Amino acid sequence: MNHFARGAIVMSMAALLGACSSTPPQPSAPSTSSGSAAAGTTAAPRPPTAATPRPAATSAVATVTLAAHLDPNHAVSKNRSIFFDFDDDSIRSSDRPVLETHGRYLASRSGLAIKLEGHADERGSKEYNLALGQRRAESVLKSLQMLGARTSQMEAISWGEEKPRAPGHDESAWSQNRRADIQYPAK
Repeated sequence: MNHFARGAIVMSMAALLGACSSTPPQPSAPSTSSGSAAAGTTAAPRPPTAATPRPAATSAVATVTLAAHLDPNHAVSKNRSIFFDFDDDSIRSSDRPVLETHGRYLASRSGLAIKLEGHADERGSKEYNLALGQRRAESVLKSLQMLGARTSQMEAISWGEEKPRAPGHDESAWSQNRRADIQYPAK
């Protein structure tokens, strides 16, 4: 390729890049009726600087307010499990604040329905653990009912030992698996 062709390519690229500049075009100076610049005419406006305030950009994005049970930062979403002692379906006093939060929330939203899923650790027969998980789910249902939630809003089911939260075969894992989970709809 000769020097002339290279020069033409470089000039073409420079012209294209110059046309893509992010600097907005400046308005031309107003012309006078005589066609020449007079000493008393105003100067062309200066381009905006960083200190020059610009109008705020408007957004076409709509603001969406999530229901508390869909907002991961809301108290209703942060804690949805009630834990139980070995072979027991009694609500611990430490879990009462969690139940109160969910009870008040459900009482204020009569159209919202949830599932209460009871779980058990791996010890015991499958049949026994299904029954224990059901008793745990129903215990949570009764507590929420006393806090204002309607029976028609809740369904108690049991998974027994089928859906452990923590793997393992020791007390640390078992204590996480003895629970009832409050499941809200995804929408």
